[in-house]
Amino acid sequence: MKEPRAIDFLVERGNLRHCKFVHAAEPDEIRLHPGEVLLEIAKFAFTANNVTYAVAGDMMSYWSFFPAEVGWGRVPVWGFGDVARSRLDEVGEGERVFGYFPMSTHLVVQPIRSTPGGFVDGSSHRQALPAVYNQYSRVATDPGYTAEHEDQQLLFRPLFMTAFLLEDLIADSEAFGARAIVLSSASSKTAFGLAFLLHQKRDAHREVIGLTSPGNVAFVSGLGCYDRVVTYDRIDSLPREQAVVFVDMAGNGDVVSALHHHYRDSMKYSCIVGLTHWERRTAAADLPGAQPTFFFAPTQLQKRTREWGAEGFQERYAVAWRGFVDFATRHLRVVSGRGPAAVERVYLETLEGRTKPDVGHILSLAE
Repeated sequence: MKEPRAIDFLVERGNLRHCKFVHAAEPDEIRLHPGEVLLEIAKFAFTANNVTYAVAGDMMSYWSFFPAEVGWGRVPVWGFGDVARSRLDEVGEGERVFGYFPMSTHLVVQPIRSTPGGFVDGSSHRQALPAVYNQYSRVATDPGYTAEHEDQQLLFRPLFMTAFLLEDLIADSEAFGARAIVLSSASSKTAFGLAFLLHQKRDAHREVIGLTSPGNVAFVSGLGCYDRVVTYDRIDSLPREQAVVFVDMAGNGDVVSALHHHYRDSMKYSCIVGLTHWERRTAAADLPGAQPTFFFAPTQLQKRTREWGAEGFQERYAVAWRGFVDFATRHLRVVSGRGPAAVERVYLETLEGRTKPDVGHILSLAE
């Protein structure tokens, strides 16, 4: 009996630890309608950011991108896909694209607004969802793509986009009058991307503080982009009178509460970016200082695209990305895994917070 080549990895939406693999329609059995394209997912990154997609799946509609059977979801990931079959003249077989995928072996898309740079998936169920997640770039014309840095692009480029937009918001708001930026989960890829940008544009009178666990202090300190590294049990050592911006990458309610009660009115802005500590979330109501708000990157992206134009935004982002990619490569070890067993293992390890900060996982469901 022939082994199935098409697989979907599903997660129970009400119990993220419960996952399974299901056989999908085989590629040669999929009937493409005119205008549709079948992408074979070559590889994807899996990071703590993807856990946030799962935790916030209902709240932020992440489950809606790639529908699954009732009660289950396909966790979105950033990956590379190759065009296996096409019924659209503008998209040729063999093309490689970068974009938003499910944890699967294949995806059918309906490209619209095709340009030399890429296309948008116009599938009806994605029309009401944020446009930034529906765009696929052609690597052949992507100025930020280099074959030798494919893994770094998968691991960092989407997260660095969030960091870039966060830094832009902070700068545009003149740091809300704060003299320090505090980042939780300072070893996370989004956090040290933001710290890198803040360090590059450093203000001599503004401190960048990284909060981390004792086991990650050496890694975070070694990055060289934090002015101060503090463990969570030493929050009370930070100067209370110093006005701060807090960027929460973890969603740990105990840490959020401790910081707000420590700084009180000195907490000038507090935003939630990640939810990796998904089982330790608590209500944010009635905390001292600025109330926590969820940072949704597409909102800031839309604002700057209107103000700078699409090309102007991409030019600014490309400059920042090129400066960051060499830095990231020096501090991260890429570990590749293939097949269902490797995907499930990395998913559960990341869900439980057991991954190492200096490791980046690149996965594929193909054996």
